[in-house]
Amino acid sequence: MAVRLVSQRLGEYFYQSKLFFKIQTQQTMNTIEQKSLKVGSYVNTEHVDTIVRNYKKERWLQNSERIGKEDTLNLWLSAEELEEFIQTAKMHGADGIRVCFGVYGEKCPKPGMEGKQTVAFVATASELNDDGYIVHNDLNIGDENKPSLVAYNMINPWFPPPSSASVGSVMVADKDNGLQII
Repeated sequence: MAVRLVSQRLGEYFYQSKLFFKIQTQQTMNTIEQKSLKVGSYVNTEHVDTIVRNYKKERWLQNSERIGKEDTLNLWLSAEELEEFIQTAKMHGADGIRVCFGVYGEKCPKPGMEGKQTVAFVATASELNDDGYIVHNDLNIGDENKPSLVAYNMINPWFPPPSSASVGSVMVADKDNGLQII
C-alpha cells in the first residue's frame, strides 16, 4: 500500500511538473508572440527642428512653388481623435498604424486644399509571412465583396489651436522676387 501511495504521489508530482512546464512554455511562447513592435523613439527639440528645416529645404519649398500656393507644412488633430482612432483600430484587431502620405485631388473635403499634402492613418495587423518575416497588413473589415480599410484622414492642414510654443525654425528662401521667410 505504501509503494502504491508513493507511486501515485510521484505520478501526480511528475504530472503537475509537466503541466507546470507546459504552462511555463505556453506563457513564454505568448510573451514571444506579444513582443513589442515599437519602431520609434522620443526625440528632442533639436532633432525636430533639424528634420523640419530639412523638409522645408528639400520638399516644401519646391512643392509650394509647383502647386502655386503654400503646401501643407504640418497637420494637427486632437488627442481625443487620435485616441478614438487607435481604440477603434485595436477593437478590430490592429497592432499598428501605417501613416500614408497623400495629396488631395479635385474632390477634397474643403475648398482650397486641392494639391496639398495630407496623411491618412491606416490600421494594420502584423503576421509572420512564409519566409518568417513580420509583415504589417492593412486591416480590412467588412465582407469579401466589399472590404473596407480601418483608416482616418480628415486632419486639419492649417494651424493648430493657439499655443505658447511652436515647433520648427525660421528659414529664408531666395525667391525670384527677393527673400521669403518660411
